[in-house]
Amino acid sequence: MSAREERPSLSSRTTSLYDYALFRHGIEPDGRVPRRGYPLPDGPPEPSRADLTWQQAQAEVTDALSPLLADPDPVRAADAVHRRAADLAMPHRTLRAHTARLTLTDEAAARRTARQLTRTGTDAAAVGVGMALLVRLGEPEDVPCLKALGMLHGLADAASAALDPLDRQAAALLYIRHRDRRGELAPLTDAIATGDAEAVRSALLSLPDEDRALWLARRIAEAADLHGLLRARPQDAELLALTGRLLHRMADQLESRPDILDYRPARAVYETLVRHADRLPPTPEHRALLLSVALDLHSGPAVLLDWRPGRRRALLDALDGLLPAAAQEPVPGDREADWFRRNRHLPFARAGDGDRPRWEVVVVHRSPDSSAVETRILIDGVPLVPALFGKGRGHPPEYLIDSGRLRAAPEPREVQLCEAYCTEGCCGALYVTIRRDGDEVVWGGWRGVDVKGRPPREYRFDAATYDAEIERAEQDHSWCWPARRTARLISAGLRDRPELLGQWGLMAADISTHHREPHTTVMRFVFLAPDGAEDRHGRPLRLYFDWRLPDDGTAPEERAAAALERIERSDPKDFAQLQRGSSELAAALGYSWADGADQDP
Repeated sequence: MSAREERPSLSSRTTSLYDYALFRHGIEPDGRVPRRGYPLPDGPPEPSRADLTWQQAQAEVTDALSPLLADPDPVRAADAVHRRAADLAMPHRTLRAHTARLTLTDEAAARRTARQLTRTGTDAAAVGVGMALLVRLGEPEDVPCLKALGMLHGLADAASAALDPLDRQAAALLYIRHRDRRGELAPLTDAIATGDAEAVRSALLSLPDEDRALWLARRIAEAADLHGLLRARPQDAELLALTGRLLHRMADQLESRPDILDYRPARAVYETLVRHADRLPPTPEHRALLLSVALDLHSGPAVLLDWRPGRRRALLDALDGLLPAAAQEPVPGDREADWFRRNRHLPFARAGDGDRPRWEVVVVHRSPDSSAVETRILIDGVPLVPALFGKGRGHPPEYLIDSGRLRAAPEPREVQLCEAYCTEGCCGALYVTIRRDGDEVVWGGWRGVDVKGRPPREYRFDAATYDAEIERAEQDHSWCWPARRTARLISAGLRDRPELLGQWGLMAADISTHHREPHTTVMRFVFLAPDGAEDRHGRPLRLYFDWRLPDDGTAPEERAAAALERIERSDPKDFAQLQRGSSELAAALGYSWADGADQDP
């Protein structure tokens, strides 16, 4: 173990963690903080209580801490919190999460206690209580202490959360250091530490041109003060291109609340980018980038920013004037150009007045070989999914539009509009109930809404207008590319002829394209144990087979017809790859696993 990673035993537990952090940083030869932070001093191991439900843990924390936080004497209150935190014996993260939700009867007293805990606390659990309170009670004078505590292992997340309202750059630096497991952003954080703006610019422009390097886009922009760099260099073409990439990544809603909504200078940075976008060389990559930004401004989460009247429309008009007209026919072999051709018109269509609904199928573009498809639901120009649910994109058109789920009937029907990226069982999903009421279509009965405040109102649409929009969306396949069209044609063929898979004991689980391999049609089939055998959880034993068809330039109609013909005459289990399922069932039937397959015990 290196000297910087050693866990020293303090001769006295009266040394505060704040003082300890300052000491450890002070003796560092180069002043750099280890990625995982300095180890905490020796102490009791962090407790683990698997017996508590969320509600029980909240009740215990409330009973133990709420009376103490109203004590006007911060020294006495902090001493008591130390004892109670130890008695609770909860994981530190759990304790902090429930502390943050406490109802405070005297915020001034709680703030004094929080400061006493963070500045003199000797135990990570008690110090974490103080940091959790400073998330909502912190003031600028708390920044130095929080920055110091953030250098300790296990406290970076709590310090970053408390710093976020007070010092975004400091919070972002902590967040990056804690999350950058590959060390790809270390040159950037080192440059930021020097305070040299030119070094920061160079480090930014040296970031790998890969999506995984920009997954912390908002934190990168905040840590590097992207807004300040742009103000100083508004015509820097390289910096403008990077700005577009960062903004587009922030507007992505794949996994969580879009970061663009929490990036404070977002509107000003968009303005600067569009104002000087003519400085970008007219390459296919830059055209695709500007069109992606336009799509974000037209129907993505960026619409929800607090724009001044007319400003967002003005930015879209400016981008429309900068972008060249799209080719009328597909460009063979040029996927970037073909994506541009298919989507060039979409962000510049003007929405109608009133509560008219519109469904737009958007292919979210990251690179020629990475795309994701979502259905964006616009009401009065506002994207519904990011406005109501911050944990995933709208479902693809095959699920919402092609299936007829959005069509209205007299009988109410609940429709899932989107699902959390992790699964509904983990983080939920957004539902609406659709029904026809005379000459109106009603959207109401919302379920799974993930926003604070009042639930969304009931929407009523003119039925004729609604039906016409549904018809338009069902007939509009302009967004579709060959591999995706092949998948749609195969799906339609299997729906019309269920016996094709039925003869082999198979069902279609999913037929589509993957967002990381958009030019490969992927068919996933499910095979259930014919004897009805179940696993130890009472679920039927099953196997999942994937058949992949890379786009080879053949027309989708021919490709789909050939695939359906092969399924008709040959068992897909003999030529598709076994990817998931029961190892017991696979062994019994003599099937071998594909490389990297996920085998159930």
